[in-house]
Amino acid sequence: MDVCTVIKARLKELGLEQKDLAAAAEVTDSYISQLLTGKKLPPAPDRTDIYDKMGAFLRLSNNALPTLARAQRIAELRRGYDEAEGPLLKETRELILRKCVPERREQIRAIFERHPFGELERLVTQKLLDVVGPVARAELDNKTWLHEVAKLSGRSYEQMRVIILEFLDTDIFNVSNEDCVSFLDPLIARWDIDFLTFDMAIALNERLAPGKSRKFAFVEMDADILHDDEPGLTAFLNDATLSGNISDEELEFLRRLRFKGRRPGALYYYRELQNLRDPLHFEFTEN
Repeated sequence: MDVCTVIKARLKELGLEQKDLAAAAEVTDSYISQLLTGKKLPPAPDRTDIYDKMGAFLRLSNNALPTLARAQRIAELRRGYDEAEGPLLKETRELILRKCVPERREQIRAIFERHPFGELERLVTQKLLDVVGPVARAELDNKTWLHEVAKLSGRSYEQMRVIILEFLDTDIFNVSNEDCVSFLDPLIARWDIDFLTFDMAIALNERLAPGKSRKFAFVEMDADILHDDEPGLTAFLNDATLSGNISDEELEFLRRLRFKGRRPGALYYYRELQNLRDPLHFEFTEN
């Protein structure tokens, strides 16, 4: 027993057609057709609202379709466990590169082409999915928002719902051109990455996701709560009598210092620099 069999049987019992189910689930007829013919794997229950809509329409218990979907997906994952992973599609990579800030784009392109679907391409793609996914999930029932995204993508409302449902069910190994071109494109405004720390900043389209810029370091944080240089550090750097010939390594050390409560002044950073330079404050071991 699987999702397709139960839905088909229930449609027959109720004297309904696939197009009726598509209308109730607010998706396209073709999506339901592909789902019922097995061309599409049932989406993960925790990433979609489609089972609630279909279950209510077909008068099934709340857990019937999600339970079958989970079992069917596990069986499919086991079957395909040893299958080779494929690289991203050309259109997907081009979209990701186009969204990269101009000053870094060609450098990123060279790395992508030298190491197809390597660590950097996987990292960037995964973080873009991580940022857009929660936005899509939060707005899935917002018809005004969906119509707006559909308009920007040249799609119908039902087509966009299908795209989002599939997008929420995907990962970096299975992401499709349709997912990216139709959904990532209007949502992502630009992204950048620091090659020294691999911190990644992602800005979303303000029209569709105002205030949703993100930055990924060791943890994810709202971009507007990230700290610039401490005012005391800025004053220290602007005073040549204090900062003098500070090296890049020393400056990086001072920038990584974090404080709670009182804010340090320029003199604090001067003394911290001297402490850092004083060999008496460090133990040395022979190699």
